[in-house]
Amino acid sequence: MKILLTGADGQLGHSIRKNPPTEGQMISLNSKEFDITDPAKTDEIFEKYKPDVVINAAAYTAVDKAEEEEQKARAVNALAVKFLSEKCRQKNAFLIHISTDYVFDGKSATPYNETDKINPINIYGKTKAEGEQAIIRSKAHYAILRTSWVFSEFGSNFFKTMMKIGADKKHLKVVSDQIGAPTYSGDIATAISALIEHKDDISGDIFHFCGDEITNWADFARFIFNEAFEQGKLPHSVEIEDILSKDYKVAAKRPKNSVLDCKKINTLCDIKLSDWRGAVRKILSEHY
Repeated sequence: MKILLTGADGQLGHSIRKNPPTEGQMISLNSKEFDITDPAKTDEIFEKYKPDVVINAAAYTAVDKAEEEEQKARAVNALAVKFLSEKCRQKNAFLIHISTDYVFDGKSATPYNETDKINPINIYGKTKAEGEQAIIRSKAHYAILRTSWVFSEFGSNFFKTMMKIGADKKHLKVVSDQIGAPTYSGDIATAISALIEHKDDISGDIFHFCGDEITNWADFARFIFNEAFEQGKLPHSVEIEDILSKDYKVAAKRPKNSVLDCKKINTLCDIKLSDWRGAVRKILSEHY
């Protein structure tokens, strides 16, 4: 079995390469090697590698910048996904596509399940939702994996931003009225492996996978800083002041509730949700 990974140099791509699927031979291509926005390149890559499984970890993920670069975000998150899913259908390849909690508006009082209505409130979320719809319309053999608040030792993410800022500052204001479940990208790689193992049992399915404990951004930051200080990775403690979303000006609106209901994937493969606290400790211990 040949597995083609797109976006190999991104945060999730790095994690998948570090923790590859347990079955098959994986071909990892970064955006320079495989520009998924180019239909001709997509044809060329499929003819060259003839993948049985495609993991699409390529994405435009700059949430605020997307408000100004809507066309660029749509090219990667929607149009390219359309090309990719149609090619997977033509070549009978199984597509695993990574999506996001941002396809929801965050107004639900309970965790979102896979059948809840999508209603994105920013450009990033809208383009990711368009990508999902393109896959569904393609009638390819696919599984869409939605996740939330992704962090790791790779790329740009909340964890790394906090560590960078915390090295210089002893006091930070962080939003506390947005809730979610942080997800370690290494655990997403494990979930993807599980989906590949069960690919013959699933087709046209959407799954949710995220962290094992609900928190908010301020408390997530507190945990990061407390652990970093205790491990001697920061020279000082950092005090967090809770603020409301309305008092923190950003270009893109964020969902107030990003919690995902993950019962479905757990029923499929008895997988453990992401232990984000353990992952924070591990990253600090091994990479700082």
